[in-house]
Amino acid sequence: MNLTLHLFIWVPIFGFLVSLILPKKNETLISVTAFSTLAIQLSIAVVFVAYWILTGSETIQIKDLILFKNEEYVFQIDFLFDKITAVYLLVGALLTFMVTLYSRYYLHREAGYKRFFNTTLFFYVGYCLTTLSGNLETLFIGWEILGISSFLLISFYRERYLPVKNAVKVFSIYRIGDVGIILAMWASHHLWGQNITFFQLNNAELVHEHLQMHSIIGVFISLMFLISASAKSAQFPFSSWLPRAMEGPTPSSAIFYGSLSVHIGVFLLLRTFPFWENQISVRILIAGLGLLTALVATGIARVQSSVKSQIAYASIAQIGLIFIEVSLGFEKLALFHFAGNAFLRTYQLLVSPSVVSYLIREQFYHFEPRANSIERILPTKWRNTLYILCLKEWNLDSMLYQYLWNPMKWAGNKMNFLNGKRLIAYFIPAFGISYYLINQNQMNETALHWLPILFAGIGLILVFKSFTQRKSIRLSWILVIMNHFWIALAISLNEKFDSFESVLYLSGIMVAGLIGYLCLQRLFQQEGKITLNRFQGLSESHPKIALIFLLACLGLTGFPITPTFIGEDLIFSHIHEDQFLLAGIVSLSFILDGLAVIRIYARIFMGPNYRTHAEFSNRYF
Repeated sequence: MNLTLHLFIWVPIFGFLVSLILPKKNETLISVTAFSTLAIQLSIAVVFVAYWILTGSETIQIKDLILFKNEEYVFQIDFLFDKITAVYLLVGALLTFMVTLYSRYYLHREAGYKRFFNTTLFFYVGYCLTTLSGNLETLFIGWEILGISSFLLISFYRERYLPVKNAVKVFSIYRIGDVGIILAMWASHHLWGQNITFFQLNNAELVHEHLQMHSIIGVFISLMFLISASAKSAQFPFSSWLPRAMEGPTPSSAIFYGSLSVHIGVFLLLRTFPFWENQISVRILIAGLGLLTALVATGIARVQSSVKSQIAYASIAQIGLIFIEVSLGFEKLALFHFAGNAFLRTYQLLVSPSVVSYLIREQFYHFEPRANSIERILPTKWRNTLYILCLKEWNLDSMLYQYLWNPMKWAGNKMNFLNGKRLIAYFIPAFGISYYLINQNQMNETALHWLPILFAGIGLILVFKSFTQRKSIRLSWILVIMNHFWIALAISLNEKFDSFESVLYLSGIMVAGLIGYLCLQRLFQQEGKITLNRFQGLSESHPKIALIFLLACLGLTGFPITPTFIGEDLIFSHIHEDQFLLAGIVSLSFILDGLAVIRIYARIFMGPNYRTHAEFSNRYF
């Protein structure tokens, strides 16, 4: 049993690694590798699930690998297999297998043929890690892989402006979900005094015992789960990202955003259901959110002119209903609904070109409006208002910009006076003095209480500036690095701990930061002045630099399983359970770090290459 569960992880990892070294022009070998990997995975899944059912369907837990351990903290990879995992694993394996076979011919002679299959296998690695996860730490590893691979798949046509822009937008929403997971992990560590496993959550007495004395923390953790699930599953008010994700190739839209990735939020709620089962207010909130999303998404779907957008919003509406089923405790119904919705949306997206052709050929000349519809029972004014709201998608994008991104940009723009020289003049001496005073123990209790918040706030201001920086790429990169140093300083002041933990955390930052800076220097030497005012599209002319810089970006964002990733988790373990403000500032800093560096990568290496286009135009006209 244990060996087989490991195969579910190692088979796609091996397939992914093999696909990386294959020649770019050999389409047959690339597709056969991906196809064979998923065929083996599907065969193992079918046989294993059948054997598991025949032997009693008992829950399997594996405490697999300890990545880091000290007296108070253990970072461990755990796996869990139960009926939730079985359904998600079978559905994911079967759909990915079929769509991969479809993609062999759909993407024939496409410039990014190899890149598509590489990213698909990478996505599937994250999917398997998520569905087999036995604790929040393991789930977060898969969660992050899903996020970055989704960004790469949506921006598959990276020479175009719109796919890249929408990829960054989707990644931004995913990072909001990451905030929920990070804060839930932090609060759970303090609630349980350990890294709790999902298998332990099934112990009702254990959960009740801890929640009875810490009801507020319990509600907080449940709300963080809900935020993460809502962002990942495109529930209100995050619903607008799913239609934007359809800018990628049709196969990726079908398999990931139409069927698998969008249901991961449901998986999170199903997996954590024993934790919030007895929190009636949380269950009502989940059901209400699902109902609101279903109503809003249904209305928007009915007025869409794009077939893909119709399918996307229809899927969002169905997931809203699944949220209701989960909140009511109908686990089996929710799993059945997930499988049905996943297969249906995959089929609809794959046949969408044929549907478009039919609509043009048949309905353009023979259009007959519906004689009766539910909207006709409403007064004309209400009906027209509802139509306009749905046509504008309830201004969901505008709401996020107005209440989330614009305040961050405003804060960053207030730092326009900050340049490289002033950064050295102000912040580096302040950092040095603060570090000296801490080591000399010359702080009173009041200072010790507020200074961690102040230092973390300084780091947050720096990353705000990096997030809004339009001119200097190197300044934006350095600001992200400095943010991590201020966070480390804040946490070291907040609680005394082994200096090795800070070294582990900052070593990953320094290595990734240095590699990224050298890539930028090399790029400036070859291309001259480059800014963040527009997309440069330099990945085609500098593919090696683009790859190395992407790896540096992942290292700087704390991508699994880098030293930064483990270090960030360690940092959070030293934030006390009553320090919600400090935890919020630090988690927001980590999230904006990821957005800032991915924004830098997208602006430099993705989008239209205007220089190439200009040369082409001058050549022929």
